Amino acid sequence: MKIILPFFAVSGIAAVIYIGVKVYNLQLVFGIILPYLCFILALVGFIARIIRWAASPVPFHIPTVCGQQRSLPWIRSSKIDSPVTGLGVLFRVLGEVLFFRSLFRNDRANLYGEQKRIIYSSDKLLWVGALLFHWFLLVIILRHLRLFLEPVPSWIISLQGLDGIFETTMPGVYISNVFISLSILYLLFRRFRSRIRYISLPADYFILFLLGGIILSGILMRHIYRIDILDAKAFIMGLIYLKPMVHEGLGAMFYVHLGLVSILTLYIPHSKLMHMAGVFLSPTRNLKNNSRMKRHINPWDYPVKVHTYEEWEDEFKDALKEAGIPLDR
Repeated sequence: MKIILPFFAVSGIAAVIYIGVKVYNLQLVFGIILPYLCFILALVGFIARIIRWAASPVPFHIPTVCGQQRSLPWIRSSKIDSPVTGLGVLFRVLGEVLFFRSLFRNDRANLYGEQKRIIYSSDKLLWVGALLFHWFLLVIILRHLRLFLEPVPSWIISLQGLDGIFETTMPGVYISNVFISLSILYLLFRRFRSRIRYISLPADYFILFLLGGIILSGILMRHIYRIDILDAKAFIMGLIYLKPMVHEGLGAMFYVHLGLVSILTLYIPHSKLMHMAGVFLSPTRNLKNNSRMKRHINPWDYPVKVHTYEEWEDEFKDALKEAGIPLDR
């Protein structure tokens, strides 16, 4: 049920938008009201969560490291995996954001034999799948900027041309669409087949199905349900400049695509997708590992009334003597 319910939830949302636009002409609801409402609520939720994270106290110095800390001059230290400078922390965070360095080191644990011994093995396929998904998602987002900018920067045009370099059909198939579809299928298959399915929640599948629905609707809109790109850009620019207007050249699949993106935007502040901001605020990643050079004192610590052992012994001295328990003094 935790797989079926998210699938039908995403399918139901897409069906409602498609029927609402195709049959009942609700372009105003799903093309203007829904995107504005989702964007405003998402922005408020995003800011509120960032403020809550930023205001959370970090009483302990807890950077997680994977290398030698700086100590004696003749011991070589790891400047990125165990940074002691702000520049080292910056490179470490960028390595996590751009190349998933910690996921690259991830191992898979399996039980073998009658004694069920734990054997660790490499799990680079997960790293490749996650890297392909995030990188090609970034390419798709950057490519879509042509709908939001006027004039369109030359580097976006070059990126679009590079993405569609293998133009064997008309319209051309984008490389990013192919690889992000494969990566979504791999991430779903991994949750279906591996032991991760036992700890997966409906929200995990909902995110993947929602992303898959957005990708599928975009591919269908490009190759089957053709739309006028100029009308699409005029519609998007109208939303940006707060002058929304319904255009006749946009089909129902466009509003399905836009509606699913709006739902995803609304869902981001309340889901695991907030790791896009949380990685920068994680104290295990953004702190210097300089505990040998600098003493870190908890600024949120407050004086606590203590009762020492000596005071306790003086208080119960007679009872301890009577019980035959030795005393320190």
